[in-house]
Amino acid sequence: MFDVLIIGGGVSGMSCALVLGSAKNKSFVSTKNIGIFTHQKSSSLQEALFNNAYGIAPNTLGADLLTQSTHHLATTYPHITQIPDEKVLKIEGKFPEFKVFTTKNLYTTKTIVVGIGSANTFAIEGLLSFIEPHQKSLPEKQRIQLKNTDHLVAQGIYAIGTLAGWRSQLAVAAGSGAAVATDILTLWNNGIQTHAHDSNR
Repeated sequence: MFDVLIIGGGVSGMSCALVLGSAKNKSFVSTKNIGIFTHQKSSSLQEALFNNAYGIAPNTLGADLLTQSTHHLATTYPHITQIPDEKVLKIEGKFPEFKVFTTKNLYTTKTIVVGIGSANTFAIEGLLSFIEPHQKSLPEKQRIQLKNTDHLVAQGIYAIGTLAGWRSQLAVAAGSGAAVATDILTLWNNGIQTHAHDSNR
């Protein structure tokens, strides 16, 4: 049983995982089981080039960033389970016990975070009823989002990044994933507002 499973190894998903990972020494996080599906083949970063993203060197390729991010997560926060090469097909159940079916396995989790982009090819069974037109994309692009209030789709289910209705800027997607991570940390901290920072002091 995972405490949280993140679906999507792009900007928003990895950002969420990194923030959750960095909170590992907090007493209310130390026993949590966190996983992320890092299937990245359909990520919009595959063809991206970055010159305008804070903290990222100019001319960085999105494809390189995808590889670097999974390595970063593995080396800095190895307690987070990375699940590569599995595509999520279906979600069943309700909070606090969901079943997540992939092309290879079945997983159980208390909380789900979905960040796989806003393409209208979205096909995760169990979430299709939440689909609506993307509110911040050109209609002709036929992008979609999941109905949500401040990222929350339903109890225990969050949407992040463009799938939550945000624009497709790397910094915006990263912030969305980080925001949901701090929401989850706050829930784990019995509703007491919290976040995760490292310091060199």
